[in-house]
Amino acid sequence: MFNKVLISLMLITATTKLLAQKAGAAVATEIIAGEGVSVRKVSTDRVIHRFFDTSPLSPSGRYLALFRMPYENKSPRAGDAGEVVLIDMKTGKESVVAQSRGWEVQLGANVQWGKSDRELLFNDVDTTTWKAYCVVLNPQTGKARKLDGTIFMASNDGKKIASYNLVNSIYAQVGYGVIIPKNLVKKNLGPVDNDGIYITDIASGKTKRIVSIEDIYEKTTPSIAISNPRDYEYYCFQVKWNPQGTRLLTTVQWSPIGGGPRLRSVITMRPNGTDIHTAITPEQWAKGGHHINWMPDGEHLSMNLNIDGKEGLELISVKYDGTGLKSVFSPGSGHPSFHPKALPLIITDAYPDEPITKRNGTVPLRLLHTDTNREENIAEVFVSNTNGEFRIDPHPAWDKSGRFVIFNGYVGNTRNVFVADLKKILK
Repeated sequence: MFNKVLISLMLITATTKLLAQKAGAAVATEIIAGEGVSVRKVSTDRVIHRFFDTSPLSPSGRYLALFRMPYENKSPRAGDAGEVVLIDMKTGKESVVAQSRGWEVQLGANVQWGKSDRELLFNDVDTTTWKAYCVVLNPQTGKARKLDGTIFMASNDGKKIASYNLVNSIYAQVGYGVIIPKNLVKKNLGPVDNDGIYITDIASGKTKRIVSIEDIYEKTTPSIAISNPRDYEYYCFQVKWNPQGTRLLTTVQWSPIGGGPRLRSVITMRPNGTDIHTAITPEQWAKGGHHINWMPDGEHLSMNLNIDGKEGLELISVKYDGTGLKSVFSPGSGHPSFHPKALPLIITDAYPDEPITKRNGTVPLRLLHTDTNREENIAEVFVSNTNGEFRIDPHPAWDKSGRFVIFNGYVGNTRNVFVADLKKILK
């Protein structure tokens, strides 16, 4: 599909110089493709792909599903609509296939694919009732239907979706959920029994809460119980399927009601809410860490975590029940994910302030070889030094074939999406 000249796509080479701006001042930068890697800019103007754990390429590889924000330097306002964008990777044609009012800056409307190119999934909000829900759209015909629940991540077979509470997600971390009027959003005081993890069957559209935060608090092993839980706000944040659809992970975080630092743990379970384990304890996470993900075997997880007591993070693996914790690469950074075909490769990016960067708003896309402890940059991309809600994360994501990596950048003073072809170096 990529062996033809793609209309309106831009081949980025090591000598391609582009301009970006930050805080109104022009900053010269480059997007540099690594040796043997070709990179194409596939869309621009306030556009992002979702996250590092799902591929925006459709099951056939023909279409790329993205999200365009109506604006990119201010917080979303309830009822403001962005656009669900489709890129035909054969012709290069860009189409707006839907609008969505269910978005935030970091992940857009959580646009992703179901079981085929005829099922595109994303969040929206009914502004008459302020109910958030997932849409299933056939982008070829325009036919759409509503599901009962929201979507954070679809299972690999495209049959079910998992979500945490995306409405009160703003109290967990801004940027990942949906926005409704704030007076309609309630905080969770203590480990509540009316919030948790939700599974929706795509065929029927029916949603079920499989576990509450109270269930997790009381049943997970090792225990995460504390002496005064009612003095804390408790939230789930993110939920992810393993590739086999046999387990889920989520994070539970709690912070003092009056304000103060939060504590977090990684929790795993079966899709019916049973067999709950603490994979990463709050004591382990408190030493430093971020960005948990499933590994291809569906039994182990990867994460950036400090396990040696020294400055910086290691990229670790751990079994779903918390056993077998070990370092697999050092240093860790950014948003790491293992190759989907279980090759000894990890793709990750970095935050602009992490030690491995040049500290100029440009970050590397690192290809890590776990068998030889070698790394190479497949690209360097400008993201600016913006922090917080409006930061630009590349979120490098493998396509399901393991040949392409899709990532975000900030070029020409706006967000863009790029596709890197790793065919030559994977040989």
